Amino acid sequence: MKKSRKILCAALTTLLAVSSAFGLEVNRAELESTRGSNIVFQNYSGPHTIINTVDQIRRIGSDLAPSIAADPDNFTTAGNPSRYYVIHAVDPKSPEKLDADILVIGENATVDHVRNLRRIISAYLESAYNYSRSDADTIATFATVYNAVYRNNLDNFTAKYNKIVTDNLTTGKIGIDTNYQEWPGKTQIVIPLFDVRGGLSTVDTSAISDRQVIKSLQNEEDKGIGARKEMVDIKEREADNASEAAQSAQQKATEENEKLKEEQEKSAQANQDASQAKKDAANAEREADKAQRDADNAQKQADNAQKQADNAQKQADEAQKQADEAKAIADANPNDKQAQDNAAKKQAEADQKQAVADEKQNTADEKKAAADEKQNTADEKKAAAQDKQNTAQDKQAKAEEQASKTADQAAKTAEAQSESAKAQEQADKKRTEAQEERAAIAEDQQALIRAEEVAEENVLYGLKSIDDLGAMSAIVKMNSATGALVKESPVSVIRSRTVYEDGNNFVAIAGTNFGNGAIKLVLIDKENLEIAKESNEVLSETSVLVEYDGSYYAVVKTGATSFVVGKFNNNADLEVKSPVAVKAATPITITTKGVLVTSSDGLPVLLNAKDLTAVTGNSKSDAK
Repeated sequence: MKKSRKILCAALTTLLAVSSAFGLEVNRAELESTRGSNIVFQNYSGPHTIINTVDQIRRIGSDLAPSIAADPDNFTTAGNPSRYYVIHAVDPKSPEKLDADILVIGENATVDHVRNLRRIISAYLESAYNYSRSDADTIATFATVYNAVYRNNLDNFTAKYNKIVTDNLTTGKIGIDTNYQEWPGKTQIVIPLFDVRGGLSTVDTSAISDRQVIKSLQNEEDKGIGARKEMVDIKEREADNASEAAQSAQQKATEENEKLKEEQEKSAQANQDASQAKKDAANAEREADKAQRDADNAQKQADNAQKQADNAQKQADEAQKQADEAKAIADANPNDKQAQDNAAKKQAEADQKQAVADEKQNTADEKKAAADEKQNTADEKKAAAQDKQNTAQDKQAKAEEQASKTADQAAKTAEAQSESAKAQEQADKKRTEAQEERAAIAEDQQALIRAEEVAEENVLYGLKSIDDLGAMSAIVKMNSATGALVKESPVSVIRSRTVYEDGNNFVAIAGTNFGNGAIKLVLIDKENLEIAKESNEVLSETSVLVEYDGSYYAVVKTGATSFVVGKFNNNADLEVKSPVAVKAATPITITTKGVLVTSSDGLPVLLNAKDLTAVTGNSKSDAK
């Protein structure tokens, strides 16, 4: 065991000395310069002061969901803006562009690893939109990469999203930074929404898996194949759902089209009836007008005949007056033959004129009767014309009502046909994306297999400096023959540049005092290079790590400014701690006589290697 640890220490020293030859720092610069196509999240992968369970982390997301799920069609907000907050930015009146959920990470939020951030997003999607856990996890992964790729790219969001979304974005906070230290108070994760009631297609998977996002995933160590496969699976199911929707919509469109044909036939008949009724009304109107003209002419003739009769009667009356006067003279002179003859003559003339007047009156009466008859005929025709006009208006109203029904049915038919076309277009789009990505995944898998075959022949583990001062390091796995980086540990907060190999783990001091971070002794799994276990005790940030005879010695923090030496086993369990208080940055020197340290009052103290009690020394300091 000691031999394997010593070999690792030697390898670490060599790697640090020749790191530039292997291009490790160059690779890091490359990662930073190609932000748009290669997203590498800088997470805090060290120990924590407070360790939340997965359920507790997911509950942050699920607690944001109820109010959104209750009213998905309208603008809603949920959560605490200073911690975790969701803006459900939707505008049903603007279907041309995308709506979105905006997850805000407030200034008091403590999430420090993208894995936990994805858990929060996943739980939110699961609770708000009924996604399965697996699908929500996949979408959350893509959503974080998408937001990192388009970090502060306002033009991208303005071009694709509704104004209600961009109005709620803040310059400098759009998307997510790759460094977890920049998340609190500076993060707005945009989750594009395709259809808030779309089930599996609620989130626009095409948007969050565009070419730039896939390109970034391809630059990961495993080329993001797992997540990409899951996304392909989602898109294939989306395609299936869309195809079913297209078929259902097409069936509905066919049914609506049959109804449209029926309504069109009814409309055609109604228009024909209205047109005929209009013609009949017009003909009746013309007949009524003609009858009225005839009646008017007859009345004129009757009026003229009456005038003639009246004039003849006046003449007869005048003649009778003269006859009466002549008769009066004759009666007064019975023996006057001339008077008698004149009276008889005048009376004969009066009788003649009265006969003419009577004849003219008879003619006038006949013409009056004829005029009245024609007027009656005209009135009847007017009434008939009015009836036909009323019938025409009624039929026209029915034709217009039927035309409205036909138009409504035409709109329903067009809508069903449009829905079918859109659903089919969506199905084709998702299927094409899935097929293309499956082909790309297959190529990447072959490339990985070839790379692994080459890399495993020359595997070397070492330390990579993370900052300029060398205070923080990360374990890397590399190909010693080519200098190619095979894998880099996400635990980038290893302290004191010291790591020991112990079985299937590496033993190191790791952590920071930032946020919820803590400095502890950790075990890092050699396979995935992630923390397998951490000590319960917090260590000094300046502690050294020393291994001796299978045990590990480090400085344990026991108070704000008080420290002791702790002895740990290879499972990161504290076995014993010194009763003597020591300096936070005390050296720990293993000698044949014991463990030499510096007490809190600055004096050298020799401790027993087994129980860490004081063997010799001048210190009078006791651990508190």
